[in-house]
Amino acid sequence: MVFKRLLGSLGVGGPTVGTVLDHGAAVPGQPLTGQIHLKGGDVGFDIEHITLELVARVEAETHDGEHEGAVVFDRFTAGGGFRLAEGDQRSIPFSVTLPWETPITELHGQSLGVVLGVRTELAVDGAKDKGDLDPLHVRPLPVQEAILEAFGQMGYGFKSADLELGRIGGTGQQLPFYQELELTPPPEYAHTVSEIELTFLANPGGMEVVLEADKRGGLFSEGRDALNRHVVRHEGAAHRDWNAVVSSWISQLIEHHASHGTPSGQRGPYGSHAHKDHHGHGDHHHGGGHHRSGPGMGTVVAAGAAGLAVGVVGGMVAAEVVDEIGDAFEGDEEEGGEEEA
Repeated sequence: MVFKRLLGSLGVGGPTVGTVLDHGAAVPGQPLTGQIHLKGGDVGFDIEHITLELVARVEAETHDGEHEGAVVFDRFTAGGGFRLAEGDQRSIPFSVTLPWETPITELHGQSLGVVLGVRTELAVDGAKDKGDLDPLHVRPLPVQEAILEAFGQMGYGFKSADLELGRIGGTGQQLPFYQELELTPPPEYAHTVSEIELTFLANPGGMEVVLEADKRGGLFSEGRDALNRHVVRHEGAAHRDWNAVVSSWISQLIEHHASHGTPSGQRGPYGSHAHKDHHGHGDHHHGGGHHRSGPGMGTVVAAGAAGLAVGVVGGMVAAEVVDEIGDAFEGDEEEGGEEEA
């Protein structure tokens, strides 16, 4: 563990802090635990409060293209209200609950290329300062893993993953961004669909699954996106035939939009459609315009050609967007909805 000096405005003799997360990946909706280690400076200081921020690297579309920034998506008070004497050392354990929509960063130990972090803020003698980000690793919920396993067994490949600033209309989305997992279709759908985009919006009772088919344009038609939304429960996830469920979802999505598509907002055979707003201002997402880039993420669940080749309301904090991701992550070189039964 490396202590990081904070509050430079108080001089070189100010307190230092080191935050250590417990080993192993966290899980959405479950506790995140660890220890905050403080070391006193050359004089005593009053520690007013210690705050933990959850930070994500997010893509945002603007008038001049796509940009990356840091978004604070939750904030917790971990302690405070004590005096840290000269040279004193103190360890403060913490346990906070991750938002249910916290993005997943890994699957079966393989990185998805999504960057999350925990940042520690100290308020000392009326001044505030924030430390560097400590990497946060999050694995999927059982139902998320089961659905991804099904896609892999059905021959879908994983192209990339990213976090998009904005909201998906018609859903219960809580965070100011959503995660997209981009899948390449198996051969039987390759002539119809260029990619499938998958978004999980979890909550305490279950999860919304939003599927977007980026259609290939025909000779006289423009390619367009088709969206469908499904609701699944956490309970009983281990006993469902997810291959059959996912196959049905994809068939309905593609067949329903094979000819002319469904007008925005119209209820289709699989429930109401969702609309992706990449700007966060209520504009509907329109088809064919996505171009994402993501690091290769390694093999995940696969049978065959790399399978899925992995190449809040409540206490939610309003989105805090930093112009450049480096501002927040700089120096951190350490480590349609019918309910399904």
